[in-house]
Amino acid sequence: MTALEIVDWRCRVFALYAEVREQTDLPAAHDHWRRGRDELFATHPETPLLPEDRGAFTGLPVEPYDPAWRFEVAIAPAEPRHMDVETGTDGVVPFDLLGIADVPGVGHLDVWKLSSYGGGIFVPIKDALHGKHGGTYGGGRYLLDTIKGAFLGAGSAPESLVLDFNFAYNPSCAYDPAWACPLAQPGNTTTVEIAVGERYFGNY
Repeated sequence: MTALEIVDWRCRVFALYAEVREQTDLPAAHDHWRRGRDELFATHPETPLLPEDRGAFTGLPVEPYDPAWRFEVAIAPAEPRHMDVETGTDGVVPFDLLGIADVPGVGHLDVWKLSSYGGGIFVPIKDALHGKHGGTYGGGRYLLDTIKGAFLGAGSAPESLVLDFNFAYNPSCAYDPAWACPLAQPGNTTTVEIAVGERYFGNY
């Protein structure tokens, strides 16, 4: 792992999400996102896939696009709350609660602000399929992580965000246990099954 390779990975992810935001055909945008991530995982030196998993990799298990899982949600004010996440790779990562998003059919989700250098918005999600083989990753998935480029845009209303669960993806620790990632807390956990987005089979 080199600094320039990490920069290249980040630039490619930022560019991929920028291309997604520019498209108006949502299924096509989602397919472009899926194919772009498959290429990065298969070919980039910074892939989170373990060396023994790379030979058998044929693509990430991402479900087809379902427009019913795309929402534009307002960020409602909430009582201040702080969260420090201990990671093995990035030290202690501090977050402060930015607000609450009420997602129809899903429930309330915490919207976090990264409170260290670079800032950013972070929205993880853990659904009722978590931890099940063929379900979703046990620690939850990420909807938004803007410091890494994962951002689908602002909503049409002021102080709103696009939350599209079709773009939910697994954190790096789902592939390589050497990573210690910020995971979904109780305020980002739902009892609803969210079958779209990236699934998890425990191997690739």
